[in-house]
Amino acid sequence: MAKAPKRKHGWFSSLSFGSVAMALSALLVLGYLSIIVPPEKAWFFTLFGLIYPIVLPLTLVLFVAALVRRSRTRLLLALVLVPSLFFAGRYFQFSAPKDTPEPTLSVVSYNVGLFRHGPKGKEVLELAGEVADYVNSLDADIVCLQEFFLPENVSIDGWLRSHFPAYKAEYYMLTGKNWRAGNVTLTRRKASAKGKEDFEKSTNMALWTDVSPDSLDIRVYNCHFESYNISLPGIIKRDVEETEAKLRRSITERPRQVAKVLRGIDSAPVPSIVAGDFNDTPLSYTYFRLIRGRKDSFMHAGKGFGATYSALWPLLRLDYILYPKGLEAVSYRIEKVKYSDHYPVIAQFHETGRDPR
Repeated sequence: MAKAPKRKHGWFSSLSFGSVAMALSALLVLGYLSIIVPPEKAWFFTLFGLIYPIVLPLTLVLFVAALVRRSRTRLLLALVLVPSLFFAGRYFQFSAPKDTPEPTLSVVSYNVGLFRHGPKGKEVLELAGEVADYVNSLDADIVCLQEFFLPENVSIDGWLRSHFPAYKAEYYMLTGKNWRAGNVTLTRRKASAKGKEDFEKSTNMALWTDVSPDSLDIRVYNCHFESYNISLPGIIKRDVEETEAKLRRSITERPRQVAKVLRGIDSAPVPSIVAGDFNDTPLSYTYFRLIRGRKDSFMHAGKGFGATYSALWPLLRLDYILYPKGLEAVSYRIEKVKYSDHYPVIAQFHETGRDPR
């Protein structure tokens, strides 16, 4: 039986295919470099990490096509895809761990979006009350809320005591005209100390609280790092220079804010959980600085897509719970509730009893 002739592709088709392969390969490599290039030196590298969840599947599809076509680009594509064996698990997990020990500590992180992203027609206080009911239903030991908002005429202490009677609340609010907004940390475990990290020329912040869950003392950082402060309608209305300036500012500010939190962590007498809205993806310079010495609860106990930003799901994972030695993540989930533009993340841990340092 005669062999089927090898299918030939025209020079233009081959050139186009090769050009696309080169372009996607370059974008992947630049994305990988975004974790090591300091944004203050080349801020635009962060953008390549930001588009990684789009570039990766396109490159995989092209790689399969290259194998079918027996294209010479298949080796190049294979090489640039190898690092993704390490990075892709920060975006998607195939299976959660089995036969895990009983959890002894549960932590929630939730950017509540100033209580302005719920169903149309609902007032801020009405939506805030619904969010409080939902958070209480999670029955967590520690809750980290970002972009918490109350009108000026509402007592913060009174509202928190009324809506979270089982928790002790620590908070820090910025005050504007007729409003207060900031971070709130709720705990029903013994709390021994508290503090905050202010960020220069920013409305963002990080709260820390020392708690004693069971067998070890631990510090919980509730972080909200610099936002991009842009939206698609905003990009359309603004000129390119203004959008670029906003991007550059947010991208260069976050590493400074992260550095301040890390200095606090290094000087803390106990190990730290770092939770909150990082406003950066898992392929970013700031994430890889924060993960050193800690583990990502999604990677060790999650399943499926890890994206937490509802508007561009499943592309953007911005919210995290990172944990230190002395804890073992036994479950992790993201709940797609529609109270905010972010989804809450819920992680459960088992205290291993090992020396956390």
